Amino acid sequence: MHLFRDGSRLERFTYHLAKWTAVAGGVALLAMIAIVILSIIGRSFIWAGLKPILGDYELVGVGVGFAAFAFVPWAHFERGHAVVSILTDLFGDRVNAIILAITDLMMLMAGSFIAWRMFDGMLDKLRFHETTLLLRLPLGWAYGVCLIGAIVLVPVSAFLFARSVGYAIEGKREPHRGGDTW
Repeated sequence: MHLFRDGSRLERFTYHLAKWTAVAGGVALLAMIAIVILSIIGRSFIWAGLKPILGDYELVGVGVGFAAFAFVPWAHFERGHAVVSILTDLFGDRVNAIILAITDLMMLMAGSFIAWRMFDGMLDKLRFHETTLLLRLPLGWAYGVCLIGAIVLVPVSAFLFARSVGYAIEGKREPHRGGDTW
């Protein structure tokens, strides 16, 4: 289990993969904010000859979809998901390590399922040449950009599952990582 230890190359790679995917999601959100602001200004000044951005709703929908999927691997790596630990706080380190391994396995399964279905949906949209209403953007592309975050979630979840299994075998609780950086 040395490969899946804290500070390993694989952990650093997984960390940076999740982090830079989230950064890309943040950049996409900033771009969506700019699109919305410019479109609102265009709508507000129609009397002056300006106009809204054509297809702004379509662009924002795709961008926000990408951002949402891009943030999930980072949230999972940083253990940023909501946790209700009223009962589990009463258990020892070994039980909590086992519970974490089980939840990491569930996240790996869910992430794999989502990536698979997103990929299948992308192929379906491309096969039938479905497009957005105004800009005629292929909907398969929209699925494709969302697929990026879903695909990144799979190796991140696999790494975290393997690491949590190692802690469960040792009977140790995973160290708290809030705010750690490399």
